[in-house]
Amino acid sequence: MFYAQCPKTTGLPREVVKWLRSLDLTLYPKNVRRDFSSGYLVAEIFSRYYPQDFPEHSYDKGTSLSAKQKNWSRMERSLQKQNLHLTKEAVDGTVHCKPGAAELLVQEVYEILTNRSRTIIYISSVRDAERPGLDFTDREYQERLPTLARPTASTAIKSNLATTETMAEPDVSTNRRKAEVILRRHLEDRAAERALHPGRFKVEPPLGRLAAK
Repeated sequence: MFYAQCPKTTGLPREVVKWLRSLDLTLYPKNVRRDFSSGYLVAEIFSRYYPQDFPEHSYDKGTSLSAKQKNWSRMERSLQKQNLHLTKEAVDGTVHCKPGAAELLVQEVYEILTNRSRTIIYISSVRDAERPGLDFTDREYQERLPTLARPTASTAIKSNLATTETMAEPDVSTNRRKAEVILRRHLEDRAAERALHPGRFKVEPPLGRLAAK
């Protein structure tokens, strides 16, 4: 059985889904993580409210990293003109197709444009190494898998450090630090799993515990 990819779910509250459908977008996002990554759809959403500041013809529908960066950079300038702001971590995570990032971003956009509070239902156990409260990894998904189906340390790093992420930030020390964070979490999760279910890993209890018996 193959478990490498996270399931393709929208992860958006019902009211946000209804709102997206009401905008009559050129492409309805069936895969939130993929379809919002380029920034084109986000710009199109803003164009429904600020047509002069977000002209659709100024944005590229391409999926290359270069096209994405140009789209998001242009959008950031337009947002600043309107004194609007999106969470940088959510934007970066969306660009690199990180789990949960696009869902959070769309809900932020919904809140900005409708003046309504958002109900974030997708990110339930978020943690981030550099900023507590945000964790765009597949950790939650992996926790739902059978123990034997969970990734090795090297697979965890490959799954959570996107190629586009290293291309966008080529600094070796920065990417090494990100990999170390992913590895540390992986080892912590494995250690916690072993402590909770020692029988699954054939872990012998400490001698002190045996003596107490």
